[in-house]
Amino acid sequence: MVDLWVWVLSGILLYTLAMMAFRTQGWLPSYIRVSGPITTVHTKRGRAFLNWLAAPRRFWRAYGNIGVGIALVTMGAMLVVVLTAALGSLLSPGQTPSEVRNPQNVLVIPGVNEFLPLSAAPGIVFGLLVGLVVHEGGHGLLCRVEDIDIDSMGLAFLAFIPVGAFVEPDEESRSEADRGSQTRMFSAGVMNNFAITVIAFALLFGPVAGSIAVADGAPVGQSLPGSTAEDAGIERGDLITAINGTDVTEPGRLETVLRNTPGRQAAVELNGERTIQVTRSPTITASVPQVIGGRANETGINWSATNPTDVVAVNGTTVSTEREFENAVRNHTVAEVETENGTATFPTGAFVLRVFEDGPLGNTTAPTDQYMIITAIAGERVLGPETLSEVLRDEQPDETVPIETYVLRDGDVEREVYNVTLDPHPDEQGGFVGVAPARGVSGLVVNDFGIKTYPAQDFLGLLQGDDGAFGGLTDGSALGRVFMVLIMPFIGVLQPQIGYNFAGFVPEVANFYTASGLLGGLGGGVLIAANMLFWTAWVNLQLGMFNLVPTFPLDGGHILRTSSEAIVSRLPVEGGRRLTTTVTISISLLMIAGLVLMIFGPQLFAG
Repeated sequence: MVDLWVWVLSGILLYTLAMMAFRTQGWLPSYIRVSGPITTVHTKRGRAFLNWLAAPRRFWRAYGNIGVGIALVTMGAMLVVVLTAALGSLLSPGQTPSEVRNPQNVLVIPGVNEFLPLSAAPGIVFGLLVGLVVHEGGHGLLCRVEDIDIDSMGLAFLAFIPVGAFVEPDEESRSEADRGSQTRMFSAGVMNNFAITVIAFALLFGPVAGSIAVADGAPVGQSLPGSTAEDAGIERGDLITAINGTDVTEPGRLETVLRNTPGRQAAVELNGERTIQVTRSPTITASVPQVIGGRANETGINWSATNPTDVVAVNGTTVSTEREFENAVRNHTVAEVETENGTATFPTGAFVLRVFEDGPLGNTTAPTDQYMIITAIAGERVLGPETLSEVLRDEQPDETVPIETYVLRDGDVEREVYNVTLDPHPDEQGGFVGVAPARGVSGLVVNDFGIKTYPAQDFLGLLQGDDGAFGGLTDGSALGRVFMVLIMPFIGVLQPQIGYNFAGFVPEVANFYTASGLLGGLGGGVLIAANMLFWTAWVNLQLGMFNLVPTFPLDGGHILRTSSEAIVSRLPVEGGRRLTTTVTISISLLMIAGLVLMIFGPQLFAG
């Protein structure tokens, strides 16, 4: 990442020196202006179109008034959120800095922001260009609606990167306009960004996401370093479609097929095209840290995505496949798991990430703020989410059953039994207990190849409103889906058990999806459209909110000034202009200080 920063900064420096030399020699046309690394392209074209578009003035003034209301509410909410986050940085100086708040990750630049791969650049640039054009177009339109003259319009570039668009109103004409006209003009840009966001979300959540399906097979998100999968040439983006001639139609099917496949050698079909031979070995591909990192174990397993390890034995019994591992732990509620990189002793069952407060288990004395491991229901052994579902399918709703658990509380592991009256399962037959389990045995995911499957179905489910995606991470509502889109590019950091971030339907994961339904005839074009809509919605929402930061020279600073003037002018006080300046500067400085503490506070105060 440091090398990338060096290349980016070097390129910007060389560009700046070259453009300054061109300007000195008089080689740049008059419509191109250079100020350091910022280049602006000016034009007067388009004013006639804006005059025509501004004809229904009553409509646009009503539109602008709605924008003012939305802007003021958003500005107040942002001030509260930023100050709360800044206060958290001050009151919790020892907290570990979040990767999301690293300064480099504040920049929406693919390749620099560690959550945005270069392959996401086309979608982000498209969304940014749309956002810049409609934002400044809104300013220009309301200028003409309010009879404010326009000197020029254009785009701003940081070196070759488009970073902004602008409309230059005539300052004398703007100063002659009343406060209401100016406020509507300044809020029109963010109102347009929010309108584009709504349109993009409507198309994405509607016909576009509805025309995408998950391709048959087990999607490979990663082959762990040193694993047998990596040695055999299985790579990210591959689909495992068959094992020894038996079809694999989904990730869960892969585990079932492997359990029923004898021997250590397996013929693995990739993408329905080629077959390779892979030696099986029970490799840990993911883990809930509380299991192997110290809360539920005696010694600990040294494991990470870059330091994979194979399971050697369970309670002294040697294991050489995933099936042997599961058979070994089945008869041991608490098992000692020996690996190549350490040993851990922990309860074996379904690791519960969340107990729903209004669910059957949550309505008992079971804690809803602690992790737990369910080992049995009504005397039937539970090993993971699959066996949990199987056991519950055999139980009847409204029946009261004992649920045996181990609760991870304050560093200790305590065995507890709760008598739970089951609810009807919302999606299938049987009972419902109201928990969100992690994958694997006690959150320890083991497979025979050392691959990590990509959660293609869950990511698509978040966009399609599936409230079961990632174990109920969202309620499936439109607002819930909007929130998910905002955090999906770094969701793997906020929810480590997911293991992946979602940067859209980029080429690395496009093989995991296929077109179907209403827009199925477009083929791969559906994924391109989904990508563009995803990033257009994401960028425009971020752009609108950023421009409402109540500080100059952003729109929020201008709206703050005109709104303060309107309020102060109604107060029976002298020196209204001075009071307006004091209020505006105070809030601006408070917001800037809050943003600095929110972004840099964890680094400044950590440790």
